[in-house]
Amino acid sequence: MNIKLNEQGLLPAIAQDANTGQVLMMGYMNPGSLKRTVEGVQVWFYSRSREDLWHKGEMSGNYLNLKEAWLDCDADTILLKVDPDGPACPASRKSWKPSQKMTSTKRPSLVPASLASCSP
Repeated sequence: MNIKLNEQGLLPAIAQDANTGQVLMMGYMNPGSLKRTVEGVQVWFYSRSREDLWHKGEMSGNYLNLKEAWLDCDADTILLKVDPDGPACPASRKSWKPSQKMTSTKRPSLVPASLASCSP
């Protein structure tokens, strides 16, 4: 299967706690960070602000240890099931928490037609 990178050459990546199912964070991977992640035991991302590889946990010691990696049905997003060494977010929060609810005048479809053909 060919991985589909976005226009910037990046792949959206969702880190999920392999034991609890809790979403920890979302980041981006480039071919280099993807290669380091799947060939190693810890997760690497691509930092868009620094334009460089980012070894998650390098500064805090809270590494994300890779257990499984799954591509979605059209291979343009990756789900990383991980065993975190500690909190994934700043301020010692354990996981991603929404800070502002997005609102819309139109209610989105609960199951977009584009996902209807995907199977688990």
